[in-house]
Amino acid sequence: MEPFRLSEQAIDPAAELARFATAAAEAGAVVSFTGVARARGAAGAALDYLELDWYPGMTERSICDIGVDALGRFGIVAATIVHRCGIVPVRAPIVFVAAAAAHRREAFQAADYMMDRLKTEAVFWKREVGPDGARWIEPTDRDHDDRSRWSE
Repeated sequence: MEPFRLSEQAIDPAAELARFATAAAEAGAVVSFTGVARARGAAGAALDYLELDWYPGMTERSICDIGVDALGRFGIVAATIVHRCGIVPVRAPIVFVAAAAAHRREAFQAADYMMDRLKTEAVFWKREVGPDGARWIEPTDRDHDDRSRWSE
């Protein structure tokens, strides 16, 4: 299975973690993160679902580049990114990332790095959809600030 991939199907974080941990059995540390679709939009209104449009080939490449960069930058032994696309119900997992390393610090940093880059650089068009209609969303100032930490 590809370590960096899109999924139109539900993500099972427990199964992803088990698969990853088995593949990275020699590592001394495994760190994972699961992001879920929020039940409320940026303006506080209730949401029905999140819609993520993607450009085949380009979106996958952007996710792969982020994962490969993390492997090189932090000296981790393995990484994975599974990102939902299409319609994502509220409270459903939308992204799963994991990093494995000899020591915990590198694994934590790599997972954090991948998430900061996914939020700002992965090629998606995101739309919140709720009872009040639909609204396209962009990365926030906080997302960009988080990403800028890694430029130093």
